[in-house]
Amino acid sequence: MTEALWTAQEIAAATGGRVTTAFAADGVSIDTRTLASGDLFVALAGARDGHDFVAQALDHGAAGVLASQPVGGPSVQVADTFKALEALGLAARLRAPQVRRGAVTGSVGKTSVTQAIRAGLILAGRTHSSIKSYNNHIGVPLTLARMPRDSDRAIFEIGMNHADEIAPLSRMVAPHAVAITTVGPVHVENFPEGERGVARAKAEVFQGMAPGGVAVLNADNTWFEFLSSEARKAGLQVQAFGTDSTCAAQLVSFEPQNGYAQVKARLQGRALDFPIRQTGFHWGPNSLAVLLMLEALDVSLDHGLQALAAFQPLEGRGAESLVNLVGGTFTLVDESYNANPISMTAALLSLGARRTDGRRIVALTDMLELGDGGRNYHAALAEPLAKAEIDLVFCAGPFMKSLWDALPPTQRGGYALTAVDLAQQVAQAIEPGDLVMVKGSLGSKAGIIAEKLGALGLGPEERR
Repeated sequence: MTEALWTAQEIAAATGGRVTTAFAADGVSIDTRTLASGDLFVALAGARDGHDFVAQALDHGAAGVLASQPVGGPSVQVADTFKALEALGLAARLRAPQVRRGAVTGSVGKTSVTQAIRAGLILAGRTHSSIKSYNNHIGVPLTLARMPRDSDRAIFEIGMNHADEIAPLSRMVAPHAVAITTVGPVHVENFPEGERGVARAKAEVFQGMAPGGVAVLNADNTWFEFLSSEARKAGLQVQAFGTDSTCAAQLVSFEPQNGYAQVKARLQGRALDFPIRQTGFHWGPNSLAVLLMLEALDVSLDHGLQALAAFQPLEGRGAESLVNLVGGTFTLVDESYNANPISMTAALLSLGARRTDGRRIVALTDMLELGDGGRNYHAALAEPLAKAEIDLVFCAGPFMKSLWDALPPTQRGGYALTAVDLAQQVAQAIEPGDLVMVKGSLGSKAGIIAEKLGALGLGPEERR
């Protein structure tokens, strides 16, 4: 019989709470929509008070509730459910000292790199990881609290929007190895120092690490020297990835094809030539960050290469599909989950490097949280669009209007204020053989365009 993840007595001991009725839980949930039978339901206060959903959680099969007020079922009563969740996460880490823990942060690519590392860890043993983008002050302790006591390795994603958010999360996870994918102008509107403030915030991840840990850093990034210095001050070993020959993992070449890319590299002096199921140029360095992190977490190179060869792009983060049209198909590259100047430029140049029998078309929506320089960042995309020889550019949003105005007339496909209004324009322009990419920030609704284009290949009944 499988040992329970948590007993009520263990939860009470970890949180300083009081057991009303004994129970045993196999998981931890904060959302009745995704709660599985046997989960502990944590009634967090917020925009919606979790206590209002306790009855629903119990109806869905919750084993018990972590609550700060009396509830009609088995529970552990605590003064503050959020602090109790943090305490539960910490207790999960402390009771499993054998677990090799890694963490990923950075301005771009956190979720994909985290999940690629997870794919390698799974091949090497019992693995625990973040799901989706559970990388904030709730997601990190929740992920820790879900960690089985017999895990061998675990990988966590750690994010931030402001200063002083990463440090407490890093101390909670206490990683043995961390990767900072890159630092760029993301969330800069929240930092008076601009990118320097973002770099300082990312460096907070070192604060939770013990001396001797490994910091995997991007040598091609402007902030590499700063981050390396901060890592060494913390007593960490720096493992660099990038194009320079001095890097522990050196990218020699990256050749995107249809649906995959071939990577040539040198890892700790060893020549490598391997395929990955990604086409974005950023996956050249990212694949090396994955290999260095797996090495630091005691996973073999063979398992790392096997994982990268099989790891597919996540939904909204480069996933590709062939969509049927009358007379043929077009290729849809869905990058609609997020966007910033770094990822946008990389995605455009990657598209430009792809071979295609048709046109290269992009549909772009606003990049958000760029502060006072937002319009300039958008207008500056005209340069990589020209370099990538994009045939048609469709733009949606008030910030993308700056790009639209900067484009030559021959490149203009269409403009609309909203993604909803732009979607039909893009759909009407596509022809068989085209290579089409949709990219923008989640808040500017680029996903609506991607969904509309993906549905072109469906019959009338399927579109409903």
